[in-house]
Amino acid sequence: MSYRKKTFRYYLFIMEIVLTFNLYFLYLVPGIEKGYLYYIDFLFGIGFLVFFLLDCRCYLKKKRRIGELLASEDLIGQQLKELEEQEVYDHDMLVLKVQLQEKFDESCELQDYVAKWCHEMKIPLATGMLLNESINEPELKGELKEQLERMNRSLNVLLLGCKLQSPLFDLQIRQTWLKECIQTSIKNNQFFLIQKKFEIEMKEEDYLVYTDPTWIVYVLDQLISNAVKYAANSPKLQIWMENDAEGTYLFIKDFGEGIQASDIGRIFEKGYTGKNYHNGKYKSTGMGLYLAMEAIKRLGHDIAVDSRFGKYTQFVISFPK
Repeated sequence: MSYRKKTFRYYLFIMEIVLTFNLYFLYLVPGIEKGYLYYIDFLFGIGFLVFFLLDCRCYLKKKRRIGELLASEDLIGQQLKELEEQEVYDHDMLVLKVQLQEKFDESCELQDYVAKWCHEMKIPLATGMLLNESINEPELKGELKEQLERMNRSLNVLLLGCKLQSPLFDLQIRQTWLKECIQTSIKNNQFFLIQKKFEIEMKEEDYLVYTDPTWIVYVLDQLISNAVKYAANSPKLQIWMENDAEGTYLFIKDFGEGIQASDIGRIFEKGYTGKNYHNGKYKSTGMGLYLAMEAIKRLGHDIAVDSRFGKYTQFVISFPK
């Protein structure tokens, strides 16, 4: 039963008592002075009015408090100790906690299964790469090598993406030279960079930042992989770093297909693939940049993008001091 309904019943009960009191003295008690009765009723009316105003004040205060709590992003039920039917509320909260724990355990089991599956797939994949080296026909060898490299890269992305979405996300923040991370990512993508005959320009500057090198390499892999996918006829990649009092900035710029102005604000959304569909050359999942953004957030860094469709795309990763 709601608070207002309960209060209304209390008021109705009190009024019934007062009415009964008046009827009793008016009709069953002979010779009573009605002035006294009216005076008592007047005093009661004053008390009732004061009580009513205080009750309204408490009710409005409670509604305002609930409005403030509803605007927050935290659980609020436990902050309202005066909730009616508290036992029912506690029971439902316990049921929800059990259900959430079950879903959490299922999610962890699925992630463990995917991670194990990725590791198991790497064994036959490595065997396939070794066997590919024994093929004497250059064209067939190159085509098979490309597909095996795609499988290897996809497995690595899936494995790290699975870890990224795990509630047991592991971070090892330490001082890291950015150039080492860049070189590792270029090595991870070297087959496709060579295949597309990419020209890479990388300045000599190098800076120490606080980050997790594994996850920064993962982000760089996503950015360089996209640059390879959507490269133009003369593929080129520029990578450089800058530093100021606010922090260190890593720039990755390619001169490929670019991003349409209508898409640039949504490229980090989960599952968003854009409107140009990349001319049908690649089937995008819309997960690469989303997972890269999630990694950047957890690392405490920032990433921004600037692009001109058909000209270039430039990403900037910011490492605060």
